[in-house]
Amino acid sequence: MESILFFLIVSLFISPVFGFTLTEFVYPNFTASNLQFIDSTGSFLFSRNGTFKAAIFNPGSEQVNFYLCVIHVESNTIIWSANGDSPVSNSGVMRLTKNGINITEKDGSFKWSTPPSTSAVYAMQLTEAGNLLLLDQFNGTLWESFNHPTDTIVIGQKLPVGMMLSSAMSGDDLSKGHYRLSLTASDAILQWQGLTYWKLSMETKSYTNSNYEVEYMAVNQTGLYLFGQNGSVVVIMVNLLKSTFRFAKLDDSGQFIVSSFVGADIKQDFVAPVDGCRVPYVCGGLGICTSDVLSDNPICSCPANFNLRSHNSTSCVPTDSSYSLPVSCNSTNYSSPSNSSSASYIRLGFGMDYFTTDFTMPFRYGVNLSMCQNLCSVDCSCLGIFYANTSGSCYKLEEELGSIMARTSNDNLLGFVKILVGASTTFGDNNNFDQETVSFPLVATVLLPFTGVFLLMALGFILWRRSRTQQFGKIKSKISRPNSPSSEDLDAFSIPGLPVRFEYKELEAATDNFKIQIGTGGFGAVYKGVLPDKTLVAVKKIINLGIQGQRDFCTEIAVIGSIHHINLVKLKGFCAQERQRLLVYEYMNRGSLDRTLFGNGPVLEWQERVEIALGSARGLAYLHSGCEQKIVHCDVKPENILLHDNFQAKISDFGLSKLLNHEQSSLFTTMRGTRGYLAPEWLTSSAISEKTDVYSFGMVLLEIVSGRKNCSKRTQSHSLDDTATGDHSSSSSAQGLVYFPLFALEMHEQGRHLELADPKLEGRVSSGDIEKFVRVALCCVHEEPALRPTMVSVVGMLEGEIPPTEPRMESLNFLRFYGRRFAEASTMEEDGGQIDVMLYPQANTSHTTSRSISNACFSYISSQQISGPR
Repeated sequence: MESILFFLIVSLFISPVFGFTLTEFVYPNFTASNLQFIDSTGSFLFSRNGTFKAAIFNPGSEQVNFYLCVIHVESNTIIWSANGDSPVSNSGVMRLTKNGINITEKDGSFKWSTPPSTSAVYAMQLTEAGNLLLLDQFNGTLWESFNHPTDTIVIGQKLPVGMMLSSAMSGDDLSKGHYRLSLTASDAILQWQGLTYWKLSMETKSYTNSNYEVEYMAVNQTGLYLFGQNGSVVVIMVNLLKSTFRFAKLDDSGQFIVSSFVGADIKQDFVAPVDGCRVPYVCGGLGICTSDVLSDNPICSCPANFNLRSHNSTSCVPTDSSYSLPVSCNSTNYSSPSNSSSASYIRLGFGMDYFTTDFTMPFRYGVNLSMCQNLCSVDCSCLGIFYANTSGSCYKLEEELGSIMARTSNDNLLGFVKILVGASTTFGDNNNFDQETVSFPLVATVLLPFTGVFLLMALGFILWRRSRTQQFGKIKSKISRPNSPSSEDLDAFSIPGLPVRFEYKELEAATDNFKIQIGTGGFGAVYKGVLPDKTLVAVKKIINLGIQGQRDFCTEIAVIGSIHHINLVKLKGFCAQERQRLLVYEYMNRGSLDRTLFGNGPVLEWQERVEIALGSARGLAYLHSGCEQKIVHCDVKPENILLHDNFQAKISDFGLSKLLNHEQSSLFTTMRGTRGYLAPEWLTSSAISEKTDVYSFGMVLLEIVSGRKNCSKRTQSHSLDDTATGDHSSSSSAQGLVYFPLFALEMHEQGRHLELADPKLEGRVSSGDIEKFVRVALCCVHEEPALRPTMVSVVGMLEGEIPPTEPRMESLNFLRFYGRRFAEASTMEEDGGQIDVMLYPQANTSHTTSRSISNACFSYISSQQISGPR
């Protein structure tokens, strides 16, 4: 072997233009010098089966910068590079010695090397996974490229917490770029200039399986995963179509892309963030990014009163050359501004947003615009602000200015860029800036400190007097009403990160004195409102809060307000003033699912039903698995599934169950849930968990299939005979009522799935599609909670990633009991009689009292027997 290697090395110096290749191993004293390969591959080492190669490679069209790379041969994809920040020219030298790999220029100037090794290097090996190894004489690994990732990881490679991926500057320049991907104990995040602009847990395709700490990220044939517990637990996963070669790369565009090699093409399986305008520097500094609906490429432009710095630059600068952009004092390019300069601001206009507003807390709450600008003016690291008009939240843009996002739906935010202007320049001389800038004259800078000291002294005196008054008032209140809740703490309550806080008068005006009621919920009525910035909102007036609910209101809002998911209705703000408690949600223009599904409007096509079911399932999966604090909805029903454009489904009324006080816990079933959707465990002493939501979702899924309520009139004559057991469950005439879950169970047993489809679809759905939904729904409504799938699994089954399991009939027999009692009640209703019904007799006796039936559909069972039809 050594003689062959020696021959190859000698042949290299004889004919360097033809290159050279070795298989799997290279031994010390190997030298690659003055390489100029005609085929531009520079390959010198292949893995055993030729899947990967190591090469001195130039990725650009010009033979200028050469890098030591590991490359996937078929796709020609660079998965690792050594000297990204120190490329060599075409006369560079690479040596493998007993000390490791060393790369220099021809003149001997150092470029890159492996770190010092504890033992002498005996061989270099390239594995079939693409891992470049340095081995000792006992085949022990001294160094490996997998432990020093650049911008890519492949199957078999781990990215542990503490390591990161760094994007390249470009496809031709492999030096470190602007973007980083790193892992936290709970997530994978993308950052620019140390600021987060994306999280894996916020992706609609990602699912959180556990609350264990993340230890490493990996890709494999089936997807992208964050693992914990030494790889035994999946914390977050993204399921993808199976592929034998898959790699995850932090692209130089700032997007994290998971790709697979299929046939002769590279296919992008997962791209994040999907919206390219969410990448912080996609349009350079201060460039406005507008999403192009016709293509994936964002459109870049400069704001009004700005233009490009130069033809070769993507960053924008003020059009008026007498204005200049400041440099952060934390920057290496910072130099103290002259005394003749003062800070002013140019407004960016309406409909602008910045990536940090979703991932960082405001610098200050409840301030006016002038104060927000003052806070930036006295901070040398501040380069601009975004100001939330309704809440008074002040966001600083620090260190370096990124791109601006154009958002038609975010007129609440106002953006201002800090500029420096000479003292002799007046804004009155330039009409373009009359309404756009605010200056701070020299007189103000002199008087401001003295005024500030005076105001602080006055404020201190006022606060002292107020605190004494409040203490006296609290003592008096406790004496007179020792058990009454105090709202003072709520009125002064403030937590960083809370949604917008509104005054009651603001919401009263926005809703025109609560004129247009658009719905009701478990905690109150919902009204349509219009904020001063013309944003449509839905305002819910909360009622019937107990003592504990009053005290926990703001804490609960902090939890709900921190949750962001595309399939959850966004909480935009709240009001906690005196005894008033209101929630302000985004307005969903298509209303609730029950109106669309059961109303007389246009028919929901099957694909629209699929999207609604998937969106609802993803929202619930996020509540159960994607939040730091698990949230059990407790009232999943069509009324709480709201629809937006293109029938995008969003879950509403989540996270509010904890607002009930301890005294109401025994009435929790009747107050929080809705009869017909609540699981059997509400009737027993069993613990309530996220599986109760799974049951409710199963009932909703059956209604999506049938287009009718689970308690509904029969539209055609069906005989509900259990052919398998011979047990007659229920039957009725064409004018009778049907307990649809039982009907679905029996049609599934008989394989007659098309009879369950909404008649309004008129055959525009296949039996296989109906069967899949019914299987999933029946699995969700198993009587035993442990047999129900998680919502993450439900999403996988609906998407087709996981085969739907066969329902367990022994855990569905309770539906037959419900169906029989329902049929009896229906008969009694038609005869005008009454019957005593004991529903679910195996439940705890304290929850199984019988009641007289007077209404077959809504009041024939007791309020606690809520798992049956509503």
